[in-house]
Amino acid sequence: MTTQLEKAAAPRRARSRKELAASTVGSIVESYDWNMYAVLAPFFATTVFGGGGGKLLAAYAGFAVGFLARPIGSVVIGRFSDKYGRRLGLTLSMSLIAAASLGIALLPSASMIGVWAGVLAVLLRLVQGLAYGGETPTVAAYVTEAAPRDSRWRFSAISYGGIVIGSLLSFGTIAVMYAVFGKDGLSNGGWRWGFIAAALIGLLAIWVRSFAPETESFEKMSAEHGTKRPPISSVFREHRWACLALLAFTISTTVPFYFALVYLPVYADNIGAAQKASASSFMTIVLAVVLVAMLSLGALADRIGPLKVLRTGYILQIVLTLPLILAMRSHVLPFWVTALILGVMVAPMLMVTNVYGGLLFPTALRAVGGGIVTAAAVAIFGGTFPLLAEWLHENGGYAVLPFYVTAVAVIGLAGTFAAVRARTFTDALSTDSNGATR
Repeated sequence: MTTQLEKAAAPRRARSRKELAASTVGSIVESYDWNMYAVLAPFFATTVFGGGGGKLLAAYAGFAVGFLARPIGSVVIGRFSDKYGRRLGLTLSMSLIAAASLGIALLPSASMIGVWAGVLAVLLRLVQGLAYGGETPTVAAYVTEAAPRDSRWRFSAISYGGIVIGSLLSFGTIAVMYAVFGKDGLSNGGWRWGFIAAALIGLLAIWVRSFAPETESFEKMSAEHGTKRPPISSVFREHRWACLALLAFTISTTVPFYFALVYLPVYADNIGAAQKASASSFMTIVLAVVLVAMLSLGALADRIGPLKVLRTGYILQIVLTLPLILAMRSHVLPFWVTALILGVMVAPMLMVTNVYGGLLFPTALRAVGGGIVTAAAVAIFGGTFPLLAEWLHENGGYAVLPFYVTAVAVIGLAGTFAAVRARTFTDALSTDSNGATR
């Protein structure tokens, strides 16, 4: 009898592995690509944007354009995947990402075509921003619909863990490039290999996704309604609580993520708590610990429910963020201890990311609804965080930054109570096999 049950379960396990691989690989590519651009910008700025004084600023403007384009991509590609399938949406977004990465790698220099080199670079980042704007909510919709109910949050943790894996891969690639080319070699064309690698990883992601099945939820909806979907306006008209909950969640995840896992070495250096070079090197260890924490918390959430885990994370951020920063600033706590604690406190939010937003909206609006809210919040609060931090630093308001991180945690905690007002969310959790709704 047991053997028969195992044989019956084998196809489901094989399907789950394909679904998990298809969603995780996208997170890897996204993180890898964005880190690669941010780190390599100083090396290609002169080649692409010329030798003027604003070349690095122009390169980072291309980075910002990618964020600003995300809301548009969330509407276009999100709607496409809601109408024609998660699998097609994932293939479309990754194809655009890989093509744009290859385009950046092959960009002619400013000495060859003048200002058009910079224009092309910004346009290619615009394409990538559009693609990522659709990629993120489509992955969330896919994971939400594909994950088995008894391991829904482990699925979410593993798939979003690709963000951490991509960051680690990008840091490793950059370290190898430094060793092979050196600083001068990177400026003289070695930087192109970073984007070639990004394009190749994107092609690998497309290949992995070619084996992924369409979700059963989407197939059922298509069989009943074809490609007819509610108007996009119904996202705001009929799902206000869902929009508020997701907006609060995205803000309260994006800001601590950038503070704890991206900006913290710069912050520690500016307040005299650590040297930026050594602090940045230690962040690799922090990311690895955060990944382990995410996977562990995913298993816990499958047992006791996601809201208990998420609310605990928010409460810890509210209570501990300011004391930790003050202790680091006064040299009571070393940087590495502060970085590890702040990183682990972000893990509950990262763990639920790929399913939390998806459960807030019905199947017909899952990608476009989640995408519009998420992309807008990330563009406003994620894209502006480094600028805000530097403005505070230059204008004597640096001490405000940990209060800002604490405040968004309060918003996130309040958002969990908005989530339980969203019928789609509570209906989904009430059907979990373990009954862990809260």
